[in-house]
Amino acid sequence: MRVESYVLPVGADKPTLEELQAEGGIARLQRLAESWEPAVQLAAETVGPAASFAPVAEQTSRLVAKAEDGEGAADVAAGSVYPEPARTMTYEECRNGLGADKKFFIKSRFAVCSGATFLQTWFRNNRPVGESMFNVRTVGTIAAHSREIKFQYYFTEMQSTGQTATSGMKITTTGAMPKSWPAGVKYDLGGNLPKAAKSFDELKLARTYLHTVNAKPGQGSSGSTDLVFTAYEPSISITAPAGWRLGGALSGKLFMLAPRWDAAPYLANSTGGGNPAKKGAATFSYLPTLAYSAKAGAPERAVAEHLRTAFTNPGDTKPEMAAKKVAGQVANEPLHRLVDPKRKEENRKAAVKQCKRYWGDNYSQGATRECDEYPFATTYEGAAQPDYDGDARKFNFSVKPVAKEDNGAAGSLLLGFYAKNRLIDGLEDGFLVQITS
Repeated sequence: MRVESYVLPVGADKPTLEELQAEGGIARLQRLAESWEPAVQLAAETVGPAASFAPVAEQTSRLVAKAEDGEGAADVAAGSVYPEPARTMTYEECRNGLGADKKFFIKSRFAVCSGATFLQTWFRNNRPVGESMFNVRTVGTIAAHSREIKFQYYFTEMQSTGQTATSGMKITTTGAMPKSWPAGVKYDLGGNLPKAAKSFDELKLARTYLHTVNAKPGQGSSGSTDLVFTAYEPSISITAPAGWRLGGALSGKLFMLAPRWDAAPYLANSTGGGNPAKKGAATFSYLPTLAYSAKAGAPERAVAEHLRTAFTNPGDTKPEMAAKKVAGQVANEPLHRLVDPKRKEENRKAAVKQCKRYWGDNYSQGATRECDEYPFATTYEGAAQPDYDGDARKFNFSVKPVAKEDNGAAGSLLLGFYAKNRLIDGLEDGFLVQITS
């Protein structure tokens, strides 16, 4: 007797347990497993060193890190700020977010999940006599100003049919960090994730376990920013019960998640409230999306309309440039936050120079308008980029005089977005921009 095991994405087009009774169903499983397991391991939106560690998805994740219908438009006059990103995720949200076609669900930089399906075919005398399956989903969440990352494991849809011995089939669950940057980082681990194998039936009854991971400050790179990156990899291994011989894949790995820790002095909790062991915080190293609303009444509307033109009709923007394409629209060409005040000022001066070139010295119309620029002056892709990067294309940006109030509202939203999403300076982080109606 033997058991064959297959690992597939949660939403893969899998045969039913009944279909597995037929050889065609088993062959289909084999093809699906072979095509999936060597492929994607990290989300398309991954940034930092983890993005070069393992294969990255071409397909975008399911994202809810955007504001729609004015939700993200802060009423600056009323004192509102950029909304807080989500920091919790229920099992149902993870299940529905992954759906039938996504490998990753990113609710925010502080709430993410992935999952996989494990199917077993039970054989006797080289003929299938039973089937079993289970799904594993891992939800990662981070509380505000916390260095602790919580990974909640859910074992669900646990089914069997025909002749099986699930009470004796042992399943070992681990959450490992196969690579860290810098190397040698020590992690504090907690929670109740079983260290010993549990049977299929025990996991079906327990359903969920918690694994916590914390990287203490002082182990990172980039000076006071104290950066630590890692790849977190949940994995499953299966041991056949006595009297059954196991064939096929005996283990499988879920998609990796990409945690990051920092203690940047320009971000919240940089002192830990006086406790050095708690300074800084964790996030997941994925591109967040800044949403500007072009909806009537949105305080940043004029800026949103300018950016929409830069995205969809760059030839209609100033300064003139052939084949203009501004960054921040797709995952492989994000924007990167800039903290250096000198370079930010040079970006602004380069942008204002073009506003004066095309609209004259009185482009402000009596200080009622300001020179709006994209990419933002607070990014490495700002108007002065060619002065620092010999490969950057000159005039690959857009400027336009817009109402002072709209520009101020958009600027306040941008600063709040940086802070709430813990955007760090440099090319190891990044973000995208989206215009909503």
